[in-house]
Amino acid sequence: MAKIENLSLKMDTFQLTIGSLSVPDQGCTVFWGPSGSGKTTLFRTLMGVYKPENWIWDFQGQNLAAMPIEKRQLGVVFQSYELFPHLSAEKNIALILSKAQAQDENVSQKIIHLRDKLNLKKCWATKAAVLSGGEKQRVALLRALISQPRLLLLDEPFSALDPDLRHEARSQVKALAAEMNIPIYLITHDQDDVNQLADVVVQMKNGSILSVQKLSK
Repeated sequence: MAKIENLSLKMDTFQLTIGSLSVPDQGCTVFWGPSGSGKTTLFRTLMGVYKPENWIWDFQGQNLAAMPIEKRQLGVVFQSYELFPHLSAEKNIALILSKAQAQDENVSQKIIHLRDKLNLKKCWATKAAVLSGGEKQRVALLRALISQPRLLLLDEPFSALDPDLRHEARSQVKALAAEMNIPIYLITHDQDDVNQLADVVVQMKNGSILSVQKLSK
């Protein structure tokens, strides 16, 4: 189990307070709640953007809260995907690779494997500005997975997709995370995300945890 303890963060009139929260360190944990409940604030804290004092995030035996951002080894997919519009899908991926990674044959093979799994081969040379919403989402997912993160953070990753594309996108995320043995934390307000992906649902409201529910599959 992963455990968050003693997390307190005040921002203007908003207060995020988590005394103790235990969730699995495998499968998909969904953070669920209305706008303003604190889901995104929590995610930004986990990422290291916000830096409250004296809190603990015990994940697989390590206190990630004490680590700088670059040491936390988190893969992140934002709602807006955060791609460079003037660069191709391929170059958006290449941009995040270190020199050593760029020259590593294993990394190259992994990128090709993920590219093909995510059906990106046909648009690999296409600039991000003209990619479809589904293609942008898959490029962002590939970028998040390529470094084999210890945890995948997804912030409303399907909300910009057409409804008929969401089911396929969820299936791709679930399959790849399982294949690579990477646990998922997912922010969403979409009940279909919960139905298709969630193993555990953490309900939030007004900066606090209301409940933690394990779902039967």
